[in-house]
Amino acid sequence: MQVILKKDVQNLGETGDVITVKDGYARNFLVPKNLAEVATEGALKNREKNLARIRVKQEKLHQEALAKAELIEKIGTLELSAKAGESGKLFGTITTKKLCEEIKDKHNIEIDKKTVSLNHPINKIGDYVMLIKLTSKVKTELNISVTASEIVKESIEEVEEVEESTEA
Repeated sequence: MQVILKKDVQNLGETGDVITVKDGYARNFLVPKNLAEVATEGALKNREKNLARIRVKQEKLHQEALAKAELIEKIGTLELSAKAGESGKLFGTITTKKLCEEIKDKHNIEIDKKTVSLNHPINKIGDYVMLIKLTSKVKTELNISVTASEIVKESIEEVEEVEESTEA
């Protein structure tokens, strides 16, 4: 089935593209989520009229993404501190949501957490790289340095006491 994409769909195409997909994928996913419409004669004529407007909008979004990527690259390294144990393991994991909030608070750059991906979960002190995919063509990386704000000592006896009290 041929469909016209109304929005960019990852691994499929960009807004305005006419693509061929399986019938079930179009009927059950793309059309109900308003990501695409069936490529009828009328829809194709309408697409031709709107193609220039779509391209201008895409170019504007691309330029905004490039500007945002440049701002992110100027940050250099995002420094975070978290409570950690003696071994360097953090109490909890630093999530993509937390990273986006830190960037917003410290540098006033808003990033959607869905565009962020990490190679490894941030659960130890150290340096990490965060990949930010702003659009299908604009990607940038940000270095993250995690340090300990407070090192908590845990002795073996304290851990055993806690385990015994939870069992009782």
